[in-house]
Order: sequence, then structure tokens, then C-alpha cells
Amino acid sequence: MIDNGDDSLIFAPENGKTAEKVQEEYWKVLIVDDEPDVHSTTKLVLEDFSFEDKGLKFISAYSAKEAMEILNSHKDIAVILLDVVMESNSAGLQLAKIIRNEMGNRFSRIILRTGQPGEAPEKKVIAEYDINDYKNKAELTSQQLYTSMFSALRSYRDLKIINKNSEGLKQIINSTANLFQRQNVEQLAQGVLTQVVSILGLENSYYVSTSGFTAAQTSDSDFRIIAATGRFTKCIGTKVEDCTPIPADIVPYLQEAISKEKSGFIDTHYVGYFPTMKDKIHLLFIEDCSKDLGPEIENLLTIFNHNAGIAFDNVILNKEIHDTQIDIIYHLGEVVENRSKETAYHVKRVSEYTYTLAREMGFSEEESQLFKMASPMHDIGKIGIADSILLKPERLDHDELSIMRTHTEIGYNMLKSSSRPLLQTSAVIARDHHEYWDGSGYPRGLKGEDIHPAARIVCLADVYDALGSKRVYKEAWKEEDVLTFVRENRGKMFDPKVVDALFTAYERISRIKERFKDPE
Repeated sequence: MIDNGDDSLIFAPENGKTAEKVQEEYWKVLIVDDEPDVHSTTKLVLEDFSFEDKGLKFISAYSAKEAMEILNSHKDIAVILLDVVMESNSAGLQLAKIIRNEMGNRFSRIILRTGQPGEAPEKKVIAEYDINDYKNKAELTSQQLYTSMFSALRSYRDLKIINKNSEGLKQIINSTANLFQRQNVEQLAQGVLTQVVSILGLENSYYVSTSGFTAAQTSDSDFRIIAATGRFTKCIGTKVEDCTPIPADIVPYLQEAISKEKSGFIDTHYVGYFPTMKDKIHLLFIEDCSKDLGPEIENLLTIFNHNAGIAFDNVILNKEIHDTQIDIIYHLGEVVENRSKETAYHVKRVSEYTYTLAREMGFSEEESQLFKMASPMHDIGKIGIADSILLKPERLDHDELSIMRTHTEIGYNMLKSSSRPLLQTSAVIARDHHEYWDGSGYPRGLKGEDIHPAARIVCLADVYDALGSKRVYKEAWKEEDVLTFVRENRGKMFDPKVVDALFTAYERISRIKERFKDPE
């Protein structure tokens, strides 16, 4: 390099220079210098520069003020070649402070270049300013500029990777917390898909659930889509081979993931593999994404997949516990039915009616499910009633009726000591499902909204089903007579809102009644 006495750079020409490359991807380099010759010479020297198959795109600023405007509009500048003396003797140094402290830019690499080192002594500048390299223009060669650029870009690349991993890990932590709140496999599958697509910034993905697969495909293999995004959304609920938007060659990718029992990239696609403790396999497929991914994203996906696999196990385990609870409750309800010779599906129908009425009245899915699961225990107290009363085919006398009514308190006392919400609700329903809206019910003579809403709903569901069913002491009523009774007792026995919900949802109620019809 030749020093011409000013603040510009002049490098000796080199033979073999080629025209500027046209590249789709590049690193942005901001040249900040008030000497036009510095800009042209720098561009000439770095014309063929390439790092990780990406060239350079130069942006020029001729003052600190202009540089700030450019930095505000370009957030991805990798390297700043910064002059010290411009509008003032310390304009470059002040800009370096602004970049780090006010703009909060910790990623762009700053290479300070000065033709007047006396204005900015290297030892002082390196110690007091957050810059990454210091070059005296009078001593700077083209090779040194090349070396500085390589070093700066490596540093910038590594910082961006670290930041990307950090942001990705934060997202994975947040995503995992969200996933563990999912209540069923379909919700979890959609959650996993949504979070992975969010991490990758991609579309056109679908989530596939398979069951009972071995390393090789069998004739009864079943790839059923349970969640999807992008152009595959229309495929939810169908088999992979039955959905038109899905290419025919997708199945081998899924089979390969099952065969290798691991997640990874296959050709240009990503397949996530999630086995569970119950011998079920869940697969995540994302098409044509490898061009946007690097090793750091693959590592993040590995961490996420591990957490998602645990989430799937938890959901399946919770479902197992939930189903076991339901089975126990229904079986206990059936014990009472069998002992009192009541209809075979009374408990099941009351349970389904309860859920339907609760949803129609505006209760949440969670609350409605709770009422549904607790309702089979409404007559559990009849276990404590003697057969001579429980199975008597004639009308009960006053004393017998008083004893029969104690089944509400017996049921409550059986369940009340539990701290579980399900059994707590069951206890309240068992005690209060014979309380009437006008206060004429038993055992406590509660009135109106003093009665728990679950008990009010079960009261109507139980009476509606009992009247329409054959019992040891009566024949089944005709449906029109049952509905007339319900109407006449709106605001008396029954909460008016529950009665209104029954008639609004009557079509659904009728389907439940037909579905769980007693055998002849």
C-alpha cells in the first residue's frame, strides 16, 4: 500500500482481477469514511472476497450521521469499516459508542481505520471503546484487510449462531411449557407442529400418528394425519395416501424414520420421530426445509423433540389415569344400577345429557367434562339402602320414603373426604341432585342458585331419563308426556335455564337417547 499523504487508501494493482460476482447471498459491509477514494479502493481490494460461499455487499456512508441512518435501516450489517476523523476529530469514536450503547448493536464487528493515529491512540481506543480491530491506514496492506475481514466475519457468524441458539432455547422452554398443558394427543400434536414451524419459519407441514409399526412397512400400516398446517390442513383426519396434496413418495420418508428410530433430515425434508412408552409412534414431517437450516437449528430440534416426546408420554399417561378414573366411576354407578334393577344405560345417558346441557348453558369444556365425569355417582348412596326398600315394586310408604331419601347423605358422606375435584363434585351431586329450584327438594331444602349448578343439571338429566325408562315400580312414560312434565316443572323442580338448554339441545339429547338405548 502507498501512503499519498492524505487519509485515503491506495493499494497496488493486482493482475487477474475478475468482474464483480453476482451472488444470491452476501455479507453486508458498511464503509464509513469521508474520503471517496477509501470507498473505491476498499471495494476493489475485496472485490473477490468470499466467506462461507457468500460474497460482500458494500454500503457507503461519508459521515457518522449518514452511517447512523444506514444502521437504523439495515439491522444485518456484519462488518463496519470505520474511520475516526470525519465531521470531527472523534466522530468515528463517538459513532462506535452510539452503535454499542444507544443502538444496542452488539453483533456488527467494528474495524477502526485511521490515517491519524495521534488523534486516536491504539492502546487508549482498544481499552475504552467496544471495537474489534484497529488499523493504521498507513500500515494497512490488502492481505491485512483480507485477514481482518475473515476474522470479523467469523466472529459475527459465531455471535449470530449463539444468539440464534439462545433465542431458540428460550422459545423451546416457552414452547415446552405450553405443550405440557395440552390435554389430549391431537392438541399436543398441533402444538408440537405449530412450535416447530415457528422455530423454522416454515409452512406446509403435517403431523402424522402411527401405531404398532416395525422397521418395515406392513400391509396394515396406517398413517393418519392428526394435525396439519399450510397446504396440508385439509388432510386432517385422513390417511396420508388418501390426501391429494400429499406427494405419493412421502411414505418412504416416514418409514425410514421409523426404521432408524430417530429424527433427522432425509433428502430435503425433516422427519421428527417420537416413540412413547405405550408402543405408539408419532411422526412430524416438514417438507423442503433443509435450505433454511443449519447445524444449530438441528440441535435445537433435537432438544425440542426430546421434550415433546416426554410431553407425549405424559399426555398418554394422563389419559390412562383419566380413563381409569372414568372406568371406576362408571363401574361404581353400574353396581348401583344392577343392584336397584335400573335400566342398563341410565348412568351413561345421564352423564352424556349432563355434558350436553352444561355446554349449552355456556360452561367451559373443562367444567362440562367435570360435571359429566362426576354425574355417574349421583345415586352411589343407594348402596346403603336395604333391598326391601330399594327393590320394592309398590309405592313406598312414608317411613320407607324417608329411608330412601337418605341415599343422598350416604353418597355425600362416602365421597366428601376426598380432596380431588372430581370426587368433591361427585359428593355435591350425590347430596344435592334432589334439591329443587323452588326449595321443595331434599335433603336440605336448598333453593335457586344456592344449589350447585352441577346438581341442578343432573337433577333434570336424572328425572328426564328416569321418567322415560322402565323401573321395577313403573313403566316408561311416553316422550311427549316426559317433555310436558319438564315444561310444567320449569321454575319449580328445575332451574329454568337447564330446562331451556334441554329444549334448545333436544336434537342432540335425542341422539344420545337413541345411541344408548336400553335392550328390549
